[in-house]
Amino acid sequence: MPDIYAQRGYGSRPLGFGGKIGVVVVVDFQRGFVDPDFPMGGAPMVEEAVRATVPVMEAARRAGLPVIACVNGYDSPRAAPHWKVAPVLDLLAGTAAVELDPRIAAAGPDVVLMKSAPSIFFATPAAAILTRERVDTVIVTGCITSGCVRASINDAFSLGFRVMVPHDCVGDHDQAAHDQNLKDVERRYADVIDGATAIAAIERWGRANDKG
Repeated sequence: MPDIYAQRGYGSRPLGFGGKIGVVVVVDFQRGFVDPDFPMGGAPMVEEAVRATVPVMEAARRAGLPVIACVNGYDSPRAAPHWKVAPVLDLLAGTAAVELDPRIAAAGPDVVLMKSAPSIFFATPAAAILTRERVDTVIVTGCITSGCVRASINDAFSLGFRVMVPHDCVGDHDQAAHDQNLKDVERRYADVIDGATAIAAIERWGRANDKG
């Protein structure tokens, strides 16, 4: 079946990595989205994405590249936007659901932000931190692919970053939603790669800059 988007020029050129990479451990590798003890946790794809993301974070740390993690949380239910997802309203600051997954925490992100909207970039200092670090390429990891990951990809693109998305480092509740959203952002905003490619690019940067 012909790809009508490709026929109209979508996805016609890859972005490629730029000069300096930042890893945004986005969207919400926190217990409320990973741990099966919570209503939104326990998705196998998210669990696999956490495991695949840790080596990417570790490579970035060895290379001296910035790693920003975020959690979705609110000081009170009144601070939350009009979510149609009831369990999100239970993501209150100071509760276990807003804690980073222990493996992500152990990998040592440089910065951990609490966001109140889908994108890591909305009303947070994430973009300013990356700009100060002279980052031009963002590797987006996290969950949920069709929600907060997608929103973060869109904002990273709009802010002028090159966006790389390792498909094995993002996860969703549903395989079809995961696949469809990755296919769509690859047409428009990002290169969809894998974790091994991300690590190789980070290590190349580290060798070129005597880091790692």
